[in-house]
Amino acid sequence: MEWLDRMKNALELIESKLEETIEMEEIAQAAYSSSFHFQRMFHMLTGMTVAEYVRKRRLTLAAYELAASASKVLDISLKYGYDSPEAFARAFRKLHGISPSAAREPGATLKACPRLSFHLSLKGDKEMDYRIVEKDAFRIFGKSLKVSCKDLENHRRIPLFWKECNEDGTTGELEALQPGKELLGVCADFCHKEETLTYWIAVEGELPDGESGFESRVIPAASWAVFTSIGPMPTAIQEVWGRIYQEWFPSTGYQHAGGPELEVYLAGEADAADYKCEIWIPVKK
Repeated sequence: MEWLDRMKNALELIESKLEETIEMEEIAQAAYSSSFHFQRMFHMLTGMTVAEYVRKRRLTLAAYELAASASKVLDISLKYGYDSPEAFARAFRKLHGISPSAAREPGATLKACPRLSFHLSLKGDKEMDYRIVEKDAFRIFGKSLKVSCKDLENHRRIPLFWKECNEDGTTGELEALQPGKELLGVCADFCHKEETLTYWIAVEGELPDGESGFESRVIPAASWAVFTSIGPMPTAIQEVWGRIYQEWFPSTGYQHAGGPELEVYLAGEADAADYKCEIWIPVKK
């Protein structure tokens, strides 16, 4: 499969450059994709950002060298991209739980991040319906939260954000200000360098005058691939998110266009077996 070969090429390039500066554009080019699309695909498929994977691979190799050679800690830290032994020691301790010098002690326990490989899994037992929607730019308002994508922190923090907004009345107020409008969950401002994104709980519309407790922003015009999730939250929608990146993108000629992603929460009981909601992803051919 062509997509599989492209991802393998990108991983080979990453592995060959662990002792050099890695330019994301070059890695994405090996996968014949945009930098944004490659990094978003990688994160959704592996649960790690590209930067996180590179960091863990470098620290895995550094641990091996510390245990198996007499090289100085300074030389190893520079070899794997750290400007100082202090920065290297902090990163090393975060992954391995011990200092670089302790890694040289007999019996030291170290962690290894194995080299990734992608394999084709033939499914095809369940069709995936979608539609393409052209939509002009529109404005949303609500509350936002900047979250880290490291170690899947976003998967833990975003559900808590929803819980907080439900309990403090934020979601109810948004619905009251825009009757008939669905609540939106918006993933925006992906910063792959900082490994963060901004998540919004919002509604579509102009921010009413005097509502200083909310923020507003414009969602750019885009071609949207729209997918329907049927089933109780959050299990059903998480399954659809996974299938979009594991099955739909690799099997179509579309790439992520780089803009915000939307979750559209339709009326109904979120824990019902027939609850429907939608995922909107900006795409380009």
